[in-house]
Amino acid sequence: MDWVRRRAGSLLGLGLIGGLVWTAVVTLSQPSGFDPGESCARKLGVVDGVARTSWFPPSASCVSGTEVHQYMSTTKSAVLSVIGVLLLICLVIGLVLSVQRLTGEPGPTLTADGVDLRRRKRSHLLFGALDLAVAYAFVTFLTVLAIVFGELPGGFLVIAAALVGLSAFCTVLDRHMGPLPSTALESRRRGTVVGVGTYGVVFATTALSGQLPFFRFWAIPVGGIAYAVIVAVQWSRATSTTQVQHSG
Repeated sequence: MDWVRRRAGSLLGLGLIGGLVWTAVVTLSQPSGFDPGESCARKLGVVDGVARTSWFPPSASCVSGTEVHQYMSTTKSAVLSVIGVLLLICLVIGLVLSVQRLTGEPGPTLTADGVDLRRRKRSHLLFGALDLAVAYAFVTFLTVLAIVFGELPGGFLVIAAALVGLSAFCTVLDRHMGPLPSTALESRRRGTVVGVGTYGVVFATTALSGQLPFFRFWAIPVGGIAYAVIVAVQWSRATSTTQVQHSG
């Protein structure tokens, strides 16, 4: 069980990345959402066909009058169904174990001995914000691809992938440039708060502007600014806590 827990991130990543690929494969195996009638005519020779699709179990058919023509083979549907279940199991197990890590062992403590905390804070705010802005450029691009090729399931999966990926990335930034003294557990918690918080700000801003489901390129600076604000608050709280501990 310890071996599985240590690889929670790998299981979660496999479930998310595999899920995104799975949704793309299912979408491409069905009639085009833009012109399903043309897809039915091109592949099956069905005139005036009406496409009927299902995400789970994955299936697609073209109906013309009383005739039903299978667009996706039964074998392919069965294989995709089995793969989908396996990926869902990986996703659920990885998610549960990853959440448990937020309440796990603190790990070794990194001290502030010999560290210029002011310089560390400046680096965390400036370079961290720039790094996250770049990350949001990738998230913006990935969101478009996921929704176009994965439709609604792809949209939900890309949200989950963005939350997990941003939290992990912010945790790494915190571990290298965050407040000290600090444990690995504290870095994971702060990184998760920053990752989820910045995504929430970008998502809410996009929703209020009426631009959902696609992020616009202004999401990049918004994500960077939100990161800097949240991290500044975390540094302030960590500094206050350290001062109270020393005074006690």
